[in-house]
Amino acid sequence: MQEFVHFLNETFISHTAAQAIIVLAFVCGIGLLLSKIPMGNFSLGVTWVFFTGILAAHFGLSIDPMMNSFCQSFGLVFFLYALGVQVGPSFFPSLKSGGIKENLLSMVVILLGLALCVIFKYTIGMPMTDLIGVLSGAVTNTPMLAAAQSSVVGIIGHNAEIESNMALATAVAYPFGVVGMIVGMMILSVMIKGKSTPKNNDDKAHAVTSFTEFEVANPAVFGKTIADVAKRIDHHFVVSRIWQQGKVHIPNSKTELHQGDRILVASHDDCLPALEVVIGKRVDKDWNNENIDWDAIDNELISKRLVITNRELNGRTLGDLKLRSIYGVNVTRIDRSGIELFASPQLHLQLGDRMSIVGDVASVNACEQLIGNEVKMLDAPNMLSLFIGVFLGCLLGSVPFLLPGISMPIKLGLGGGPIIVGILVGAFGARLKMTTYITNSASQLIQKLGLMLFLAALGLSSGAKFFETLLHGDGLLWLGVGAVITVLPVVITGWMAMRFFKMRYSSTCGMLCGSMANPMALEYLVGKVDDDSHNVSYATVYPLSMFVRIITAQIMIIVFLA
Repeated sequence: MQEFVHFLNETFISHTAAQAIIVLAFVCGIGLLLSKIPMGNFSLGVTWVFFTGILAAHFGLSIDPMMNSFCQSFGLVFFLYALGVQVGPSFFPSLKSGGIKENLLSMVVILLGLALCVIFKYTIGMPMTDLIGVLSGAVTNTPMLAAAQSSVVGIIGHNAEIESNMALATAVAYPFGVVGMIVGMMILSVMIKGKSTPKNNDDKAHAVTSFTEFEVANPAVFGKTIADVAKRIDHHFVVSRIWQQGKVHIPNSKTELHQGDRILVASHDDCLPALEVVIGKRVDKDWNNENIDWDAIDNELISKRLVITNRELNGRTLGDLKLRSIYGVNVTRIDRSGIELFASPQLHLQLGDRMSIVGDVASVNACEQLIGNEVKMLDAPNMLSLFIGVFLGCLLGSVPFLLPGISMPIKLGLGGGPIIVGILVGAFGARLKMTTYITNSASQLIQKLGLMLFLAALGLSSGAKFFETLLHGDGLLWLGVGAVITVLPVVITGWMAMRFFKMRYSSTCGMLCGSMANPMALEYLVGKVDDDSHNVSYATVYPLSMFVRIITAQIMIIVFLA
């Protein structure tokens, strides 16, 4: 019996490398099991790992402090860098087109939350470090907490009490951060009940490629080439097919248009009115149905999706390939990491891009030889670019720089540097001939593993005092402040979006969930809205919102603690 007790002590209590791995694996495993338990529309997801760590620490489990600090930093860096690479391709496009309005509104949500932190600091005297911890939980954004903690360390060095209180404040506020977001959406639905919201507005004007058929009916373009028509329209579009005298052709820039010709155009929705004015009437046929069999449309042409695996194409523009003039095919759309990009000639291609190509069988097969389309080549993640990116991210986070009005130099830290480099690598890496492609499964593995290590170590380091703080300390105060920070910005911004910007309820809720980094609350909308605009809006604002929250949390700590 004594030997068994000694074994348990060596395995779970004594601070060794093996014990740290065992405890972390135990916490992560139990947390993931708890996340599988159905709870209706409410779910904490991977954050269960955080609360499992807190509970484990409450019952006496711990790991070596240096090991704990390393696991938090290691997990945070890999999570943020992989997240940055994932959202990088959509980060800068999300600042354009229909995303401008929604990103501006998401900034209102963030600024209202920060303003409430300042108000609570000067009205109830709560330290800004605690308030940022509460804010991190209220908006369900644990990377924001990590970034703020790294700024605290950069300013005053490690302070176990301050860092622990920030984590505890996040843990207390987090559950209502999920529930409060849903409460806010419920309040908004009550506010718009009985009022009509516009069914057709520019909240769908995101950069998504759609297909539309037109009949050439404008005498001004009879006998004109597609290149001539393109000069009259200030938008990018691709004519993928043209039917002339009952026969289908792959057009090029020199193809002439004649009365009665029908053309199939790939473009953004905001281009359609101009196309209709210049070309003629729009044919009432839905070409965007997911069930369309493109190969069955005609016998002469096929549509095929090819994956770029030829490394020589990495970083080259689509126009450089001259696929239309050399191979006689048209590229209608490009998918990159789940983000649909318009096939403009200026688009820089990356390994892993999926190109939808239309042409005859021989031309498409010849084009396939150039593109590669050897999917197995992409199964192995490119580890070199991963570690170069992590290295550069940590290096950037360590560089001190000055902000106006602040006497001491500041650093982006491990919370800011990796995500900035990740975004830049994801957006522009191919132009520098970097192979940045990571399979979706590998990217998700890196992100979730990094986040779980961070959350498990964070829970273990702060959980010993959690219940004491909740019941006898500032826990109830943190809970109340967090509830206000969660609900008030959501309701105010949501009302503004629908009242003044004429956004639909579904798009508004998607924008709010994205600005709060809250995919759990997004699930609440399933079955309650009749379209997919909430998912589009969520994806549109998420990258910028995540970046801004991480950076503003650090700035708040620097301003009020320096």
